[in-house]
Parts: sequence; structure tokens; C-alpha cells
Amino acid sequence: MAEAHQAVGFRTSLTSDGAEVELSAPVLQEIYLSGLRSWKRHLSRFWNDFLTGVFPASPLSWLFLFSAIQLAWFLQLDPSLGLMEKIKELLPDWGGQHHGLRGVLAAALFASCLWGTLIFTLHVALRLLLSYHGWLLEPHGAMSSPTKTWLALVRIFSGRHPMLFSYQRSLPRQPVPSVQDTVRKYLESVRPVLSDEDFDWTAVLAQEFLRLQASLLQWYLRLKSWWASNYVSDWWEEFVYLRSRNPLMVNSNYYMMDFLYVTPTPLQAARAGNAVHALLLYRHRLNRQEIPPTLLMGMRPLCSAQYEKIFNTTRIPGVQKDYIRHLHDSQHVAVFHRGRFFRVGTHSRNSLLSPRALEQQFQRILDDPSPACPHEEHLAALTAAPRGTWAQVRRSLKTQAAEALEAVEGAAFFVSLDAEPAGLTREDPAASLDAYAHALLAGRGHDRWFDKSFTLIVFSNGKLGLSVEHSWADCPISGHMWEFTLATECFQLGYSTDGHCKGHPDPTLPRPQRLQWDLPDQDRGQFCLTYESAMTRLFLEGRTETVRSCTREACNFVRAMEDKEKTDPQCLALFRVAVDKHQALLKAAMSGQGVDRHLFALYVVSRFLHLQSPFLTQVHSEQWQLSTSQIPVQQMHLFDVHNYPDYVSSGGGFGPADDHGYGVSYIFMGDDMITFHISSKKSSTKTDSHRLGQHIEDALLDVASLFQAGQHFKRRFRGSGKEDSRHRCGFLSRQTGASKTSMTSTYF
Repeated sequence: MAEAHQAVGFRTSLTSDGAEVELSAPVLQEIYLSGLRSWKRHLSRFWNDFLTGVFPASPLSWLFLFSAIQLAWFLQLDPSLGLMEKIKELLPDWGGQHHGLRGVLAAALFASCLWGTLIFTLHVALRLLLSYHGWLLEPHGAMSSPTKTWLALVRIFSGRHPMLFSYQRSLPRQPVPSVQDTVRKYLESVRPVLSDEDFDWTAVLAQEFLRLQASLLQWYLRLKSWWASNYVSDWWEEFVYLRSRNPLMVNSNYYMMDFLYVTPTPLQAARAGNAVHALLLYRHRLNRQEIPPTLLMGMRPLCSAQYEKIFNTTRIPGVQKDYIRHLHDSQHVAVFHRGRFFRVGTHSRNSLLSPRALEQQFQRILDDPSPACPHEEHLAALTAAPRGTWAQVRRSLKTQAAEALEAVEGAAFFVSLDAEPAGLTREDPAASLDAYAHALLAGRGHDRWFDKSFTLIVFSNGKLGLSVEHSWADCPISGHMWEFTLATECFQLGYSTDGHCKGHPDPTLPRPQRLQWDLPDQDRGQFCLTYESAMTRLFLEGRTETVRSCTREACNFVRAMEDKEKTDPQCLALFRVAVDKHQALLKAAMSGQGVDRHLFALYVVSRFLHLQSPFLTQVHSEQWQLSTSQIPVQQMHLFDVHNYPDYVSSGGGFGPADDHGYGVSYIFMGDDMITFHISSKKSSTKTDSHRLGQHIEDALLDVASLFQAGQHFKRRFRGSGKEDSRHRCGFLSRQTGASKTSMTSTYF
């Protein structure tokens, strides 16, 4: 009966900022304002959803159509061909009164039906137009007449001023490729890495699969493609992410870096205040759908579904399967500092807290001398444990510390105020970048809440970073948010001359709420398959596809570069052939004609049907020793790389997919800079991130030497005994004309 006792003895309540106040007029006012904010948000979302649903039309088009019908009726014309009269007959006559009102209602109903039919027709027409992918397969700089016609029609049917989700109803569904084509492309992709005997055996298995199981599995996939939004994405999310029992740290989560050369302020609390405020501004724009959809060629929209779960989202562990918990709103962030957890409100009674007020709150946490409670300091390490283990411990944690757990999992996002500095240093660029990348990807293992959609990491010297959970969306989505955050907090919000956020502190603001945990004792030199990620967001709810970039053409080019008998023109010709092949694979993947997602879905169906396919089993067991991915720069207009070349994003990275493999992430910023992030496991005796980084730099210089601009670089030949044996670690920088290459190397 503890609930009844608490209810009778109730004298205090908590505001949205966690402060205790008397249950009086201020509390009632807080309740009123909270309800008012909620209703405003609901009405705003309803209106935005309505505008999205009728796009490319608008509510004004209904008014115009209704007015035209009324005008025609006044002129004794019937555009409905008698339908409005039938509608009037179905309406109540109200005793013969209000005859004119019945006519207006009939006209409004007819206008609404006609308007809805026109909108449906526009959606169908736009979906058919967006199903054309001929433009993707055309050479760069060339455009055929069909493509020009297609662009004109898309421009006509696309409407003006689209919102973030305006095109969702018009995106085509991802097609199921021909299973014969998929198997053929798969065999082509493994040919360079298999011996003749192994390849012949694999080809036999493939033909057996095509003869015995492929048709049935393909039929089920086609059935799903007609019924579901996407025939592969939901299974990809469930089986690759949510059903995985491996720890999230390194295996799944990835990171993003701050500006590489610039830190706008050395004050940790100030940087946190501006960054949190900028992130919440992005969330505000996201809720109002004021973020424009991404358009290729300024015309072809990409799917925006993944934006829905950036904020207020947590991956909840389960014994057999995790699930994603997403809240419509959250008015606080969870903060970790020196083993303590805090709840920091992000809104006042009327609006979002200013950056200076948020800085004040974070400074209060930094100045708080209280120690961590027993076991509290290492509590977050549970989110880095195997998922089944964390799920079992979380059950008891939810019973004994439900309020604190809810404050963390229900937060807009997680903030970690690290006690150590990070970032590039001139004294030791290699070691400093290694440490920076390691801190973002893994930290100390117990200072990140890896289940949150993302953790904002603020180091003691003001450096920033992001650790991102992968299941809810892919890197371009979080990258878009991160670009906005860096540009907004630095160029728009800015800092005062003394390094603080602009504005004034608010001494009346309640202090951050320390979370209380009632915790029990707890214990704490060959070609390989290469994974290159490509997006499939040309299609509704599309996510990614694999580009199998280790092709025969690429292998031929690499062999030629190491053959001292080959001339530069011969190598350059092979290089162009390899690039053309890679581009063709990339375009096929983007247009829904890739290999791996189709094979993955076929494998899932075979497991559902308990069908044994040696071919699919072999495909599913393949190890990706080299996993690569690009972080695209999507909002170049936010950065002036010519006048402010130091203010460039340095991208982020992820862990290796294989115990003896590498994870390589890269980002292009402008025309003359590329940054690589290389990771491998310390436990492996077969990998060396530093050495691979050096080889990548050498390879880039070798390729540059093939072109006229790079003739002053000398090619190296491994077989000639003149291999450059330098093993420079971490940050590698080499000026190549006006270009620059930087790398971070990380061990786990």
C-alpha cells in the first residue's frame, strides 16, 4: 500500500527541471503550461502530417477548387454531372429548411472527393516518374533526351517547398532483383579471392541453389515486396541489429569527430551549452518538418523515414531480441560526469533554455564535488556488455532504480562530460588522434550509454564528438544532424570574447537533478571480400546495400601497380577500368540491383521455411575482413572551406566487422581533403591500423603519380625490394599540391 501512503502524504512535486516546489499556484501554472505545450505540439504535428499527406497539393488548392465549383453552380453549370444533386438527396433536409446550406455542403463534399482523387493521381504519377533510374546509369556530364524529359516532368509534379516527409507517399518500392542476376554478380565478386577449385565448387552450389530453392524463395520475396514498404529493410534492422547478441561497443556503434584543427572555445561547459542548444534546434526543425528533404540533382528525393528516430530514442535490450523505444518528446538530457548521472531540463516554462543557461547547468555539474555512489561509476558498462547479459541485469535495475533508469532512457539524448582532453595536438599528432578516435568509439567502456540513439561527448578542453547507436538509422542521417550542429553552434550561436556562450546566466534556474541508483553488487598479403556501403534511399524506407568493391578489375589494377614491368599508361588504363566497374556496381546498388540485401532476404525466408540451402549458408558465413564506408558531406553551404579551411568536419569511424579485419571510414571535405579513420582489434596478430594507414597514404600517392599533376611522385614497387618501411602512427598528413590526407588509427 505504499502508493496510497505516498498519495495521502503528498506535498511536493517536480517541475520539468527536477526542482521541488510547493503544490500551489506555481505548480498549477506549470501543469497548465505543460498541457498547453503538449497540445501545441500535437496540433503542429497534425497540421504538418496533413500538409505532408496532400503534397504536392496544398489546402489552398482545395479552396480554389471549391470556389470554382460554387461559381459554376451560381452560373447554373454542373461540373459534377449530377453527382452534387445526388449528394444533396443523401443529406438530411432539416425539415425543408437550410436548402442553401445543403447545396454548400454538397459542393464541399464533391470538391473534397475530387481533390482527394487528384492528389492520389499526383502521387501515383510522381511514383511512376521516380521509378525511372536511367539518369543514374548515364555517364557523368551527359544527359539523354529521356532523362531531360523525365526531369521536366518531375519538376512539374513535385510541387514547391516540400517538407521533410512530403515525398514519402510518392517514393517507389525497392524492387526485388532477378535471382539469376544476383547469383551471377555474387560469383563475379568472389572470383578474385577464390582459387579455381574453390570457385568451381561455389559455382556448383550456386547452380544447385538456382535449380532447387531459388524460385520458391524469390516468390516469397516478391509477395513481401508487394505488401510491405520495403522487402528487406525491416528484416535488416531486426536480424542484423536487434537480434544480434554481441556488445554494441565497437561491433555496432560508430563515432563522429569535431572540427579537426579548430576548437571554438576551450571551456567545456560553454561548448556543451551551445552544442546541446544547437541539437535541440535541429530537433525543433525536425518536429516541424522544416528540414528540406535530400534531393539528388536537386530533383530526385531520398527517403526521409530514418529521421524520425534521431531524438528521444533508446535501444532496449532483450534476452533474445532488442527493441527500439521512441518517445514523441523529451524535455531533458541525461548527463554523465566522473561516475555520476544527472538529469538536466532543457526547457523553461515558455521555451528552450538559452545556450548560456545550459552552460550554467553543465558548469554546476562540473563544479559538483560529490563522489559517485558504489557501483554507479561503472554502471554504464552494462550497455557495452553482451545484449543478453545486459537484458537480464536491466530487469533487476528497472525494479530497484526505475526512476533513474527512466531519466536516462527517456532523455532526448545522452551527454558525457569527459574529464580528459582530446583532439589533434601538434606535439604528437599520431598518438593524439588515436586517443581521440578511441575515446569517441569506446571511451573507458563505462562512460557512454551505448543504448541511446547518440551520445554527445564533450572533452575537458572543449573538443566535441558523437557516439551513435546504429540500429535506428544509417550514418548519413546522423551526419546531416552533426553538420547542422557544428555549423550552428560555431557560426550562428557563437561565443563571447571570453569563451562563454552569449547571453547571461539565470540564477533562478534550479540545479540539475542528481540521479539516485539503488544498485545491488554486480560483477563487472592478400585480396579479401570488401564491404563498401551504399544507400538505397531512392526507395521508400530504403537503407543500405553492399558494394562488393574487390572486383577482378580492381585486382588487376593492384597487380599492375606492383609489377615494375608495367608502364604508367598501362596502369592508368587499368585504373580507369576498375573505376568504371566500381561506379557500375555502386549505381546498381543504389538502384536496387545489388547483391547482398537480396541474398540476405532470401536467407531469412529460407530459415522461416526451414529450407537448407548450402549456397545461402555459405554466403551468410562469409567474413568481411575489410569494411569501408563514406560519411557524405550533405550541407556544404554551411561551411566556407575556401575562406575558413580549418573549419572542416573530420568525419567519424566504426569498429571492424571481423576479429582480424579493419574498419575504414572516410570523408571528403571540399575538393582537396580526405580523412580516413582506421580501426582494428588489439587482440589480432594479423592487423595493424597504423601500418594500413601508411599503406593507404602510399597508395594514394602512387595513384597520383599516374596523372600529370602527380608526376613528381615516384611509384613504389613492393616486389622490387624498395618498399617504404616507415610505420608512422595515427595522423598522417602529406601535401599533394593543394590536397591533404589525414588519418586516425585505432586499436581495441
